[in-house]
Amino acid sequence: MDKLNLGQHISQRFNEELEDVRSKVLHMGGIVEEQLAQAMKALLAGDTDLASEVIAKDQRVNALELEIDEECTRIVARRQPAATDLRLVMAVMRTINDLERIGDEVKRVAKMVRDKLDGSMEEEVRNELEHMGEQVRNMLRQVLDAFARTDVESAVEVAKADRKVDTKYQSITRQLMTYMAQDHSSIPRVLNVLWAARALERMGDRCQNIAEYVIYLVIGKDVRHASLDDVMAELKARSR
Repeated sequence: MDKLNLGQHISQRFNEELEDVRSKVLHMGGIVEEQLAQAMKALLAGDTDLASEVIAKDQRVNALELEIDEECTRIVARRQPAATDLRLVMAVMRTINDLERIGDEVKRVAKMVRDKLDGSMEEEVRNELEHMGEQVRNMLRQVLDAFARTDVESAVEVAKADRKVDTKYQSITRQLMTYMAQDHSSIPRVLNVLWAARALERMGDRCQNIAEYVIYLVIGKDVRHASLDDVMAELKARSR
């Protein structure tokens, strides 16, 4: 094999390795999204068997994080990627860390189902919690799509959506605080619902993190500590 063909072969193999880690990230994200849907169903229905299934599946997410992380480490050691390729590897490593953390929060929600919630899930709170869960699931689905298509605009929309999740969390918290103030005996049960809502709020934060990694991947700028208005202004400037 001459030098030209060898170079093409190495380049092709490198591209295949990068595509492989991207695919594994999306697979990992799909598992987490499925877990979230099942955890919310278990929480709202009080289904302890389904909750146990969700908890058991967390090992799959943990195993994928380790597998992808090791693969990224090998790529960096062997290929010494630069520019966009290096940003992709960094974005992947950060993303799988946040996906694993989302999985941990999903497991936390599922564990809440094991404790009795009778009398603490008023219809209004149940509806609010269901809506919040759907908001977070939509964020996760959209940010994974943004990652797959390296879509900056979609990533920005995910970051914006986190504000709505925060607002919903604050609303649920106020309602639950009122219930606990009115009936002190309900505090242990209501706290479980509150911790579940808190876990969903943290998942939204993790989705926002992943959105920021997508933006970093595309434009090469770390926007984790920048305001959304500044990010949008820079994106508009770049598109001119």
